[in-house]
Amino acid sequence: MEPFELLKVVAEACERLGIRYVIVGSMATIAYGEPRFTNDIDVVLDLKQEQIDDFCEPFIAPEYYLSRIAIEAAVRDRRQFNIIHTTSALKVDCIVPATAFDAAELSRGVRKRVRQDFEAVFAAPEDAILMKMEYYRLGGSEKHLRDILGVLKVSGQTLDRAYIQSLAQSWGLSEFWQAIVARSDEPRLPK
Repeated sequence: MEPFELLKVVAEACERLGIRYVIVGSMATIAYGEPRFTNDIDVVLDLKQEQIDDFCEPFIAPEYYLSRIAIEAAVRDRRQFNIIHTTSALKVDCIVPATAFDAAELSRGVRKRVRQDFEAVFAAPEDAILMKMEYYRLGGSEKHLRDILGVLKVSGQTLDRAYIQSLAQSWGLSEFWQAIVARSDEPRLPK
């Protein structure tokens, strides 16, 4: 199984049950930017206690590992749980919304077709960039910078840069955002 196939199973489960969801992280930046391999799958989903049994239905062992106890705790405590596809070792981090930004991501999600057989709700590109900036600040991984630059390269003309600048300023990321914009505007040398 490849990442988009697993994501499709999760998105279809959410849509079948009327669970609000939004695909975030690397899969969102791939949807708006440049493709790259990732096994990092993150979904914010507003799962309710009464939906847990139905949500678990498609994720049957031994093909999947999913802990009902972990899901119940995540829904109760507003945190995350995991779905693991056992043969591919792909993991989905399912994030139960706990912050105002999580709620904003859910409300700002964009329905997008990323393959002929797959359409789902992805984080708005601005929200994907903001979270990648925060991940970079926390961990310093260059992949987050590459993801941001990929979105700017492919979708840059359609971005609400004022929104990004406003939240970047309130998160203490304004200087970082300005450096990324400057870097994205640099002329590229031919290969």
